Amino acid sequence: MADPFEVRMRFTHQLQHLNASINSSQKAAHYALRYRDMDEDLHSCILEQLERNSMNNRANIMYFIEHLCDMAQRENHLDFVRMMQRDILRVVDAVAPSDGSGAANVKVVRRVLAGLQQKSILVAETVVEIEACLKERDTLPAHPALSPTEGNSQGDQHLSQIVAAKINGVTRLDKRQIEQRIEEDRERHKRLRENIWAVSDEPDVEFEKLWDEASDVGEDDYIAAEEDAMERRQAIDMIE
Repeated sequence: MADPFEVRMRFTHQLQHLNASINSSQKAAHYALRYRDMDEDLHSCILEQLERNSMNNRANIMYFIEHLCDMAQRENHLDFVRMMQRDILRVVDAVAPSDGSGAANVKVVRRVLAGLQQKSILVAETVVEIEACLKERDTLPAHPALSPTEGNSQGDQHLSQIVAAKINGVTRLDKRQIEQRIEEDRERHKRLRENIWAVSDEPDVEFEKLWDEASDVGEDDYIAAEEDAMERRQAIDMIE
């Protein structure tokens, strides 16, 4: 049996060195599930790191949480999921604190919450309740979290916006943290665009997606169709 202290230390190290890549989150999630018999201890480790590390690292841990819950659900180890459901408000408070110091993480929290809701890990009522709190914490007009970044000028704009986040005593990020955050958000956005354009190999999936997104046929559609048909008949009569 593995030494619990060693398992905790290695997991802590992985959490502290998470980055924007999927591999780093999946590696940490696999490690947690490998030692699922220590799930309570590892869950407490997640909470501790959320409350002790930089805002950049807290954002990375937030994305990791979605990977962990998704993998735990697929492997039918629901204890991780239940503990995260129980402590989700504490997680949100750590990633995007009410003092405004985590304003750049608000969109990160929203995206992860939407993903957890889509995977049926969180219920809609919980997400709505948390969203009401987040509205008061989103104090920046724009910030790098999940914002499109194109070119150096855009990155410089985000950098100045984060530096301006020191309002009423809010902690200022140093230049290295700002640059790291810009690069990580750029990497996540690149991956997000790749996922948007990805097409499934299964037949008719794209057609069914378009069908679901199409609106129902209404009276206006019938009127427009009749007008189009009338115009076509008039054009044919003119030719003849």
